[in-house]
Amino acid sequence: MTQEQASVITIFGGSGDLARRKLYPALFQLYRHGILRDHFAVIGTARRPWSNEYYRDIIATSLEGEAGAVSDAVHAFASHFYYQSHDVTDADHYVTLRKLSSELDDRYQVGGNRLFYMAMAPRFFGIIASHIRSEHLLSANGYNRLVIEKPFGRDFASAKELNDSINAAFDEDQIYRIDHYLGKEMVQSLMAVRFANPMFKAVWNHDYIDNVQITLAEAVGVEERAGYYETAGALRDMVQNHIMQLIAYVAMPEPESLTPNAVHQAKRSILESLKPLTPEDAAENFVRGQYVGDTPDQPDYVQEEGVAADSKTETFVAGRIELTDSAWTGVPFYVRTGKHMTRKSTQITVNFKPTKQNIFAPVGCNELAANSLTIFVEPEEGYRLVINGKQLGQDFHIGQFPLNFRHDANAIANAPEAYEHLLQDALAGNQTNFTRWHELKATWQYVDKIRQAWDASDVMPTYKSGSMGPDAAAALLAKYGDHWSWDGSAND
Repeated sequence: MTQEQASVITIFGGSGDLARRKLYPALFQLYRHGILRDHFAVIGTARRPWSNEYYRDIIATSLEGEAGAVSDAVHAFASHFYYQSHDVTDADHYVTLRKLSSELDDRYQVGGNRLFYMAMAPRFFGIIASHIRSEHLLSANGYNRLVIEKPFGRDFASAKELNDSINAAFDEDQIYRIDHYLGKEMVQSLMAVRFANPMFKAVWNHDYIDNVQITLAEAVGVEERAGYYETAGALRDMVQNHIMQLIAYVAMPEPESLTPNAVHQAKRSILESLKPLTPEDAAENFVRGQYVGDTPDQPDYVQEEGVAADSKTETFVAGRIELTDSAWTGVPFYVRTGKHMTRKSTQITVNFKPTKQNIFAPVGCNELAANSLTIFVEPEEGYRLVINGKQLGQDFHIGQFPLNFRHDANAIANAPEAYEHLLQDALAGNQTNFTRWHELKATWQYVDKIRQAWDASDVMPTYKSGSMGPDAAAALLAKYGDHWSWDGSAND
């Protein structure tokens, strides 16, 4: 039976785009499945002077098209929502918020549980956390948890300053830093693939793996996010968080158990083994690029609304990453991500080394192709394992055969969305699929070296919209005798 979670959930930024697109639909699905039921309330805060009734209409509108969003269910769900006009810099407003939280705690018999969700600009995180403590919003008889969205800083120095300010109000085991990729089904499946299959456990190391490739390709441009993107770029927006977390899941040693502490210790060991970069290493092993229109109606990045005409913000990154961990010595991790690429797809491919002893050479098979395993993260979700086998016919010829599995569209549509996964985990107190400070510290220190190397150069390669990036990205692998693995089809 599904266990109900009781909590007063306060969303700072309750009128914003993230809340409407992701948080309210995710909370509704938790309500549908009984994880939220009778003993919960949600307080939405923002500067706008809304009433509870208007706020509930916003909630209902955000659920249009959601599975199970029939009128009675939506009305019952929205009745748990309350709005509080709030200036995050005004201490008096937190006093009002404390009184409302206490009132709702009693009304819904929550037991003192508090979940605070930061759905605002990061510059307010420290201010909000400080006021939550100073104005006594923390419960004395239940849990207190803080959920934080990215970006968590824009370099190591700012991330540390932000972390220190939050740690002054909350302990590390109370902080849930969201990376929504960790809520995706196929990312969570990585541990199952690695540690539930002896055939992979036995060969998951530098003795058998030649290289690992991670591609996070987006078909869209910056669209309405140009203002944010100009301050971030692909390196900060995608590499420092999503890609580094994927590397951790692919490379980490088997945890002692499936507990949050054990999993995070395994991830930490890998992220702290990122091979340190010199400025020369960063310049040689990382490529950036900026998209240009391929058709007259497709603007260049620098022509997008909100982008400076002389912008040096990268919309594409490719790189070669090495680990000092003994299991991965000599195995490069090739990563790339970008806007306006061929199509939207996140893929992880593990390329194995070819068989050393070839008994088939006497019958004409002088070279045996290498095996590979691809995990399709999104929008397709599934696996492809490429093996060698005999081709049909009288002669003995070795060919490659892909073994494919994809979850069907209905199964994907009915599976929990990433935010549903993560909100349920936060309510249950499970930190496994969130990030911790030591992971962020290691990745920011690594990424800062790349940023510094790029800032010292005015070179900005371009690539055509709809391509897989600038020519320099292919050349990066070619100089090591490798090439990009990529399934360009929408499905097999």
